[in-house]
Amino acid sequence: MAAPAPAPEIVIGVHDGHNASAALIRNGQVELALQEERFTRIKNQGDAPENALRAAQKLAGGSAVTGDTRVALNGLYMNYGQWQRDTILTDYRRSATLASRLKQPFKDTIVDHVYRRRKAQVREHRLGELGLAAQQLVPVEHHLAHASAAYYTRPWRGTGSSQRTLVLTCDGSGDRLSATVSIGDPGATAGAELRRIAQVSEHDSIGRLYASVTQWLGMSPQEHEYKVMGLAPYVAGDHRVGAAGERFTRLFTFSGDGMTWQRAPGVPSMYSSVDFLSRLLSGQRFDLIAAGIQGFIENMLVRWVRNAIRETGLHKVACSGGVFMNVKANLAMLEIPELEDLYVFPSCGDESNSIGAACWVGAQGGQDIRPLGPIYFGDPITDAEVEQALQAASSSPAGRHGKFKACYSHQVARKTAEWLARGKIVARAADGVEFGARALGNRSILARADSPVAVRVINQMVKNRDFWMPFAPSVLAERADDYYIKPKPVASPYMMFAFPSRPEKRAVFSAAQHAYDFTTRPHEVRAEHNLGYHTMLKEYEDITGEGIVLNTSFNLHGEPIVYRASEALDVFLRSGLEHLALGNWLIEKTGV
Repeated sequence: MAAPAPAPEIVIGVHDGHNASAALIRNGQVELALQEERFTRIKNQGDAPENALRAAQKLAGGSAVTGDTRVALNGLYMNYGQWQRDTILTDYRRSATLASRLKQPFKDTIVDHVYRRRKAQVREHRLGELGLAAQQLVPVEHHLAHASAAYYTRPWRGTGSSQRTLVLTCDGSGDRLSATVSIGDPGATAGAELRRIAQVSEHDSIGRLYASVTQWLGMSPQEHEYKVMGLAPYVAGDHRVGAAGERFTRLFTFSGDGMTWQRAPGVPSMYSSVDFLSRLLSGQRFDLIAAGIQGFIENMLVRWVRNAIRETGLHKVACSGGVFMNVKANLAMLEIPELEDLYVFPSCGDESNSIGAACWVGAQGGQDIRPLGPIYFGDPITDAEVEQALQAASSSPAGRHGKFKACYSHQVARKTAEWLARGKIVARAADGVEFGARALGNRSILARADSPVAVRVINQMVKNRDFWMPFAPSVLAERADDYYIKPKPVASPYMMFAFPSRPEKRAVFSAAQHAYDFTTRPHEVRAEHNLGYHTMLKEYEDITGEGIVLNTSFNLHGEPIVYRASEALDVFLRSGLEHLALGNWLIEKTGV
């Protein structure tokens, strides 16, 4: 596609689909990225991200209002009103109908182009209602946005052949594609730094296949794929798993150069495959199906990466797209001998494409996009905000009956560490809110990592997670090598990798690893990323000798992660939580 006109120093990014978000880049630095669900309190809130966009416009200042600021859009069009869970489930069920099967051949025809143009006009009108002029809008093709997010924020920099990067995207679908291979070359001429060399149609989508299997197993596609991944290890050693995985492998064939794949003869489009999959999976055990599809996705990605490395000669790989939220598949890729380095963009589902689209437009305008760094982009919690929330809560039934007490403290980090060391489960809400699907300490529920009892208590109090799902740890980055083994020396500040735990250390974080295969998905905490949380972990280490705690997101089941102090206090009072570190305040329930 043609490069957009030169951008000013500020670019706002918008993703207005499932799990909508807005972002802002200024002079090459990502300064803001927020999901709309944090404001509306509706999980995976979609369509135009009015509140997140308003926050980006406020940060941009007057230029956003006068129309001087470019607004990069994820995708060439967007189908509004399709993000709710019920709507998604209906869409998957409808893919079994004759109408759905007849519709697939019309995609990428003139009929489809008219449909997409109509959807683009609806989008333009809606964004106009939010104050964005048509001349500000720069649609960025979906997989180009994913590729830009991964490439432009990669941690390795510099020029020359050693810095050229293999860029891979893979998801369910976006702008009629499901996967791409690109070469990122920092030495290329302006506008040609990211060059696509291969792509896979949405009809051949392995991401859609995984989601369809998730739905067939009775869970919600585009939401519960992680549950399938968590279930898979419980039967991974069963001799029948290989046969289960082979059922899926036979559905696709690689091209001659191995950088793309297609459906095998007789296999329908992944967008009209419900009946086909039902026949394929009928009579199979649910856990074997989970292990089979997980094994398939790992093997498929490993083959793809090895093929692309062989064909391009590039050994540094950057990835984005929802399929790469699968941390076990990321581990399998990391173990590839030919792979030198691997970067997976944090929370790389479509919510991150507000960042990716802005990266592309900013880079085409001459901005030097810098590595991502810490992703605590939401407004910090202030003392005044906590005081206001406490005053309001004191007037509630819980407050009037003296069910909690609060005190201001200059030693919140130490007191939180002491609570944790004594076996207490502590919710923590402080500083700026983290972007994406992973809790990174600032909106987290914490516990001792060596306490399996904590898992049961947290599930009973707040999370209602499936019994087979593991919890993850936060660990001092400088202590990471003590607890798990990395196939390559990659950093894990965003919880995008799983690693095998060290046998000699498993007991000290038994509650924060998978109970069956002993892998763990760590959040490595650096002082330069989050000084307050790092300080708390250092205090905990000082008391216990261990620099690792159990960390899960601070939210009730089915709700988004809390954002403001009032939401943190509300969840605290509505749940079984008994201890809350809220900004500089320590809050305890009484009479429990």
